[in-house]
Amino acid sequence: MFRLRSDLVESIVAHAHRDYPREVCGQLLGPEGASPERYAPMANADDPAVQTYSWRFDPTEQLEVHRQALARGEVSLAVVHSHSRVPLRPMTDSGLPEAYPSPKDIEFMALQPDVRFVIVALKGRDDTEPEVRSFYLDETGEVVEDELRVE
Repeated sequence: MFRLRSDLVESIVAHAHRDYPREVCGQLLGPEGASPERYAPMANADDPAVQTYSWRFDPTEQLEVHRQALARGEVSLAVVHSHSRVPLRPMTDSGLPEAYPSPKDIEFMALQPDVRFVIVALKGRDDTEPEVRSFYLDETGEVVEDELRVE
């Protein structure tokens, strides 16, 4: 189970609404083995003229977030990003964006096997009921959905 404070979910969703339809990204940080204490929104370094529905951390910003986290005794507990289109491999037949890892997301997840991926799916800029889910890779490399408990 992955516990997440409601104010952090609200911050993530607000970030996704602000930049819609571009995908947003960031990190949830906190003490190792604990629940996240803060959300660090980050700039999507992918060129919007080329990749609207993709995301990538800027390496310089990622290093700065990492340094700040170390100084505060924190680690990255989850990578956060949004989906604003139907994934390359839709898991439902709704035709709507889904909060499920894309093949690219799964490649990133393999680079950080101890870090969860929190994905928010928006159907539009004003979506009042976005889907928010959490995933990790098990020891065999399979995607596992975490129970996400918002408190």
